[in-house]
Parts: sequence; C-alpha cells; structure tokens
Amino acid sequence: AAALGPLGLAERPSSVELQQAAASVGQALLAGAWSSALGAHDLITGQVLLTESDVIRPETYRNVRSALEALLGMGAVPVVNENDTTATHEIRFGDNDRLAALVAQLLGADALFLLTDVDALYTAPPKEPGAQRISRVDDVARLAGVSIGSVGSKVGTGGMVTKLSAAQLAVTTGTAALMTTPEHLAAALEGGDVGTFFPAHHGRRRSQLVWLRFATRGAGTLRLDEGAAEAVRSRRRSLLAVGVTEVSGTFPAGVPVDVAAPDGAVIARGIASFSSDELRAMAGRGTEEARDTLGERFRRPAIHRDQLVML
Repeated sequence: AAALGPLGLAERPSSVELQQAAASVGQALLAGAWSSALGAHDLITGQVLLTESDVIRPETYRNVRSALEALLGMGAVPVVNENDTTATHEIRFGDNDRLAALVAQLLGADALFLLTDVDALYTAPPKEPGAQRISRVDDVARLAGVSIGSVGSKVGTGGMVTKLSAAQLAVTTGTAALMTTPEHLAAALEGGDVGTFFPAHHGRRRSQLVWLRFATRGAGTLRLDEGAAEAVRSRRRSLLAVGVTEVSGTFPAGVPVDVAAPDGAVIARGIASFSSDELRAMAGRGTEEARDTLGERFRRPAIHRDQLVML
C-alpha cells in the first residue's frame, strides 16, 4: 500500500508481477518510516521479511527464531512483514494477522495486539442500535452466532475473520490477544478496559507441535484404514505402516505430511520417518514383516507419536 502513491497507482494491482514490484518499493518506504518513527525514541529498527516457506521447514523456522532473538537481545525492534516481493500464492501466509500470531508463538510472546479500524468485537454491527461490545472471549468457537465481516481493506489483506483466527492461534499457544484500534493501544498497554480480550490457554504447547499444526502444509498424504485412524485419533498412538493404505505425493523423509482417515478427511499432521517411496513399500506391512523384507531400520513407525499433532 505504501508504494501506490509514489508509483502513481490508483489501487492495488491485480497482477502478481505488479503486486511484487509495488511491494519492493513499499517495503523500502515502510522500513524507512519505521526507522524514522522509532529512531525518534532512540530505538534501532531491524527489518525481517518472511515467506511461509521460512516457517514450513524446521531448520529455517529455528533460524528465524534465532535471528529475531538476536535482534531483541541487541536492543533492536524487529519489524516483521511478509516478503511480498518474492512470495507466490503457494508460499504466502495470506494475511499479516496469521503472520503476527506465528511470530508471537515463535518468540513465546506474552501478548499479541491485533489492530483494526473497529475498536472491538460487537454483538451486532457497531452502528446498529443495541450493539454491545464483547469485552472478553474465552472460547472463539462461541462466537458462531455473531455476525463478523470477512473483507479486508482495498490495499491490504485479511479482515475480522482473519483476526479471530490469529487470536485463536495465539491463545492456543499460550499468548493472550487483544483486538482493538491503534487509538486505544496506549490505554490497553496501561491495563484499560478496551477492545476485546482473548485470554491465553494454560501452558504453552511444544514449539514443534504448534509449528506442525499452524505453520505447515503437508508435503503428501498418508491415508489410513479405520483401525489406524482410530488409534491415531483416540489413543494418540504412533502411526505404524501396517495401517497405511495409500501414499500420495513425492517427499523425502523428515518433512510434514498429512494423515487422512479412510474417507480422505485430514485428521492429523506429522513428520514422516521415511520417504514417500519407502512408505509405499512399507504400506500394509506389519513391523516384523517390514524388518524382514526391507531391513532393520524399517521397524520404526511411519510417524512417531511425539511428532504427530491432531488437526
């Protein structure tokens, strides 16, 4: 959005090429604006541009966290944004609300502030008579009966629905969230009763499980028989190859894959212990048969329960 005026554009471009070109200019302008604004308070700014692929792979996920922690350790303020210049549809976060929630989780932040042009959630459109502010939401699922818009701004992405999704992601991972306007931010930081507050769920989930659930997409899919699906779904067991009926996609060992029930519905995601070719050779074989036929290392589960998360 920052580049529209300087580039003489009346609205956000529709083509990917022009969007990426505008993003290149806009990122430089935005970094300069943040540097100037924070510099007035003797704060140093560091720009961090990410694509979804940076948090899909565990090694780059850890690198991002280390870089952010290093910046904070040196007293710099990281300004994180999606790298719209290089991101394609396949590797986009899709909205900055989700990106913000993932960064909050990655750093173990105490709170996430989601700023919008509406000061809070309401029981009805705020201008309607009788609309009441919702000051606290303990369970996002209970908002099912509340009318919430889904359209973002003409130049940005996201909207109220994406903010709710980001709030749910944050609280699930141990970070409280507050939705309000920039004008109410100072009052919020002072503990004022403003906006809509989403208290964090007790405890923080292990980083890898959060990463698997929220920050990744499966490189392939393992379809299970009913017995294996029930063992994974209800008893939280490791996934054994004997319960795999079909392997979709081509992938190496050590990457996230989706786990589907017999009807194709994805029920879990986990780190594959073997490549797609190896899993196809193992599918339907018991542990001992896999060892005798393929070798000793094939006694391991297809996905260990410690690297498996329900969706």
